[in-house]
Amino acid sequence: MSRTAFLRLFLLLAISAVTACSPPAPKFKAMDIAGIGWGDDFELTAHTGKRVKVSDFKGKVVILFFGYTHCPDICAPTLSRLAALMKRLGDDANRVQVLFVTVDPEHDTVKQLAGFVPQFAPAFIGLTGSEQEIAKVAKDYKVAFGKKPASQPGQILVDHSTGILVKDAKGALRLLVKNDMPVEDLEHDIRVLLKE
Repeated sequence: MSRTAFLRLFLLLAISAVTACSPPAPKFKAMDIAGIGWGDDFELTAHTGKRVKVSDFKGKVVILFFGYTHCPDICAPTLSRLAALMKRLGDDANRVQVLFVTVDPEHDTVKQLAGFVPQFAPAFIGLTGSEQEIAKVAKDYKVAFGKKPASQPGQILVDHSTGILVKDAKGALRLLVKNDMPVEDLEHDIRVLLKE
């Protein structure tokens, strides 16, 4: 083998080794949490009054957001962003289900949720339950929340985690999304999951 051929072969092997050692490009723009051991199925009461399980939506990508209807700053903009996502998805939106789980079951009754959640998108479902049910679901999904003293009469304040959780069509938790993630980035991730 000539010296030139040897150098070419060496260079080719070196490039292959560097490429093989490089981590693959991230598949998602949000945090990939595939393989975690939490986020099981649960059952709560929908804003329609019917009991609903997350597993009822197997075959769809499920987007879970925990919040409350009297939230002064985070929840409505996040639901608006999710509504914009559904519009961007077009026909694929039929394969995605948004579930809004209250962290304020004392005030977020079926009636209260029915007057709030569908305003963002008719297909969105608001979920409530007893304080024990909500606490159990929040604990299983690692969502922190707690009542906060009101600064004005009649004000309802609940501190809560603001991330969005996404399950794939098989029912496994896959993504943790910052609530202010750009809609186009979220659309990218949801389309990746829809192709699986």
